[in-house]
Amino acid sequence: MRAPIGTFDNARPAIDCLDLLTPSVVDALRGWSADVPVDQLIYVDTDPEIADTASFVEHHGRELLDQSANCVVVAGKRGAESTLAACLVQSRTRVDVNGLVRKELGARKASFAPRDTATGETGMEYGGITPIGLPTGWPVLVDAAVVDLPWVLIGSGRRRGKLIVPGKAFAGLPGAMVLEGLGV
Repeated sequence: MRAPIGTFDNARPAIDCLDLLTPSVVDALRGWSADVPVDQLIYVDTDPEIADTASFVEHHGRELLDQSANCVVVAGKRGAESTLAACLVQSRTRVDVNGLVRKELGARKASFAPRDTATGETGMEYGGITPIGLPTGWPVLVDAAVVDLPWVLIGSGRRRGKLIVPGKAFAGLPGAMVLEGLGV
């Protein structure tokens, strides 16, 4: 199978690669109910040493910067209450944490969740966090620019491997809210 973006040697339907994914991602793929058929989600094998965006696009091509998205975990706080959420923005942008995220979460303060919290709560590896398979009830804030892309390269839950997903699929994820201007 040829990957719809990039020049990856090993591309195949993610549903055929469950042994390479984290348990939460496996559960999400098995229970997939979005408008986009699950067999359209592609897994590509990649080197975990270059999983971070800058290294990845330097190795695989700068054009992927416009075709990839980062998923980050944020914590919104209001008094003693804390809400965890995921934000998905194009890799060439940054998340508007103190503006739009804070407002959407109804928080007084919002910040990136500590690494241990992000990995512990998601069950995913740092540098591979994906919006597919997040804990039930989490808000998933998705930049509208990501949804508009034909194909998007995202994490797979692990540092090794990436998923290539039709952009419109992110609007159908559990807890998804598509927002204009989330990535600035």
